[in-house]
Amino acid sequence: MDRPIGVTILAFLAALLAVLNGIATLRFLGFFPFLGPLDIRIFNLWYALLYGLITYIWAWVARMLWQVDRQAWMFLAVITVFNLCLDFVILITGGSWFDVNLSVIINALILVYVMLPGVREAFGTD
Repeated sequence: MDRPIGVTILAFLAALLAVLNGIATLRFLGFFPFLGPLDIRIFNLWYALLYGLITYIWAWVARMLWQVDRQAWMFLAVITVFNLCLDFVILITGGSWFDVNLSVIINALILVYVMLPGVREAFGTD
């Protein structure tokens, strides 16, 4: 199947979110103490596991989008809303905007873009 440019852009954005979540995973494992407002080592295995799982999910979504899988459109919409909810919870519970700014912006752009009729048509979900 031919891959439209919009689906390619979505695949690259999903891969970018996988990289960002991978960096967050490494931060919670204590590898990047110099990223963020605090210049200390933070080790939290639970957060590292959760961010690692989200990294895997975004990589899987990017692969599904690259192959123009029909179910990728719905899964992308669901996982984007889930990520926006998680970012909102992080902000409410005392997290800083620095921690989630790229994630919120990219997820919001993906959610708006994935609802356009041309993208829905590319996946055959009309």
